[in-house]
Amino acid sequence: AFCKGSPRLIPFCTFNPYLHPNMAAVLPDMVKDSFKGVKLYPTYNHFYPNDPVLYPLYAAAEKLAIPILFHTGSSIFKNSRIKYGNPIFYDDIAVDFPDLKIVMGHGGRGPWYEEALCMIRLHKNVYIDVAGLPPGKLLTYFPDMERFADKFVFGTDWPNVDVKKNIAAIRALPITVAAVDKILGDNAKCILQLD
Repeated sequence: AFCKGSPRLIPFCTFNPYLHPNMAAVLPDMVKDSFKGVKLYPTYNHFYPNDPVLYPLYAAAEKLAIPILFHTGSSIFKNSRIKYGNPIFYDDIAVDFPDLKIVMGHGGRGPWYEEALCMIRLHKNVYIDVAGLPPGKLLTYFPDMERFADKFVFGTDWPNVDVKKNIAAIRALPITVAAVDKILGDNAKCILQLD
């Protein structure tokens, strides 16, 4: 309801596999109701993203051609367990669902930047969302960012960050304008199938 009044807002739904046993069954109706993707929180809900119990949801999202965005890496919130945030788990999902668009939120923030970069190198359907990362350090975390610019997505992580400031910082990175354009919107338009 919050997003319906603004074309600038793109709604994603979320599930907790412990509370929502019929995720795959309800997803088509949620997409009909204008949801454009799914956001899952393995570190907060304490599940491994490659757990087979989630496979029906992944199959449904793949069939509907919508992305699944996962929180990866560390978190500052209480009760978060980062063992569930390692990007290596997306290797299984990417292999088993080669047409599912997998977006790793925060790119393995903290201990697993290299693993996240490895996943986008290996799998055509895996992407990194740079939300919550200091833009000035992106090339430190991901030295090949320009080379793999078609695999990075800008995320605001709003309201926790100054969005305009972060956009300006990404524009100031020593990478090509074409790479910046991909990161700041072109890739998201493609993943979300937006005009």
